[in-house]
Parts: sequence; C-alpha cells; structure tokens
Amino acid sequence: MTDPTTHTPTTALADVQARIAAAAHEAGREPATVHLIAVSKTFGPEAILPVIEAGHRLFGENRVQEAKAKWPDLRVRFPDLLLHLIGPLQSNKTREAVALFDAIHTVDRPKIARAIADEQKHQCKRLKLFIQVNTGEEPQKAGIAPQEAASFLAHCRDDLSLEIAGLMCIPPQDEEPAVHFAFLAKLADELKLAELSMGMSGDFETAVAFGATYVRVGSAIFGAR
Repeated sequence: MTDPTTHTPTTALADVQARIAAAAHEAGREPATVHLIAVSKTFGPEAILPVIEAGHRLFGENRVQEAKAKWPDLRVRFPDLLLHLIGPLQSNKTREAVALFDAIHTVDRPKIARAIADEQKHQCKRLKLFIQVNTGEEPQKAGIAPQEAASFLAHCRDDLSLEIAGLMCIPPQDEEPAVHFAFLAKLADELKLAELSMGMSGDFETAVAFGATYVRVGSAIFGAR
C-alpha cells in the first residue's frame, strides 16, 4: 500500500496497478485483461496531468458537463486518451455525451438507449456500451432490473442496432460486493456478454477475482474528494 504521507496521483496509480496485477494473478487471469478507469470526477487538469504523463490513458467521468469543461483541451494535447461516462446520463445530454465519450457504462432504460442510437447514427460514431444492472434492486438507484436485462438487451440489439459490450453494476453500500459481482458475472455469462464493469476504490480487487474487465477507481488514485 502507498504511504499516505507520500501520496501523489502517480504513486497511487502505480500502487493500484500493482494491486490489480496481483489480484489478476491470484485469480489465474492475465493482468492485461483488466482495464483501469481512473475516475477523475471533481478533479481538474492539474491533478489529472501527472497521471496522463505517467502513461495512463483511460479516464472516467460522472457528469457530461464537468467532462465537457476539462477534457477537450486535454485531448488536443493527448489525442490517444479514452474517456468513459460512468455516471447517469440524462436524455438531454446525449448529443454531448456521444460526441465527447468513447464509452457509456450506464445504459439503463429504453429512452436513453434510443437517444444513444439516434445520436450515434447522426454523428457516425459507435461507442462501447454497457447496460447498468441494479443488482440490489434499490428503488433509488439507476439500472435495469436483473429480470429485465435479457429483454432490454434484445431491444438494444434487435430494435436499435446497438452493440452492447457488457454489464455494469454498483453494489449496495451495506452489502457484500462479492455477492453482486458474482451475480453480474453469471448474468453476463447467460447473456453471452464478455465485458464486466464493476469494482471501485474499496473493492476493485474483489471485482477482479470475479471477472471484472473494467474497474472504476477514483479516490485510491486521486485522493479524497
């Protein structure tokens, strides 16, 4: 673990990368199959730049407007950056989201799926898309109900011609995340989806053990918000 007294985003990035590699090896996986999304929400370019300069290229943001304010200039300087939307998407922000991001992890209802499909066609652009599943069936949380995932996937593919890469979840805060990661992995297998977006700063190693291909890590890299 990184010594908190010497914490910098670059030392923390190296620490998280090492922990991902160790967790992957422990699970009998190649570390390269796990992609680290450095979640930079609430942090400005001065915090992000050292991580980019250390060689990292995959970042996540929760809000379209915040991302729009800070990433276009960075992407001019570093054109190989990849930006993923990992927060909820409002339909009135879909045009900007499709233009700005390379992937959306929060496709969770027909209205948003339709808006993304229309914008991808309009912008001649195809994003990597994940269906967010509300594995805890929490009424206040976004995500498709698990029992509706198969029909929603079929709607996205058959009716809207969307290419769905995988599933995403955010486990309930007061429940063991492993249960939800195992459930999401089983559901993805049943639906024949290869990608799993799961695991954050407090549980990404557990997520790797259950097959995560994308982990979303913010505070463990950038510090407390």
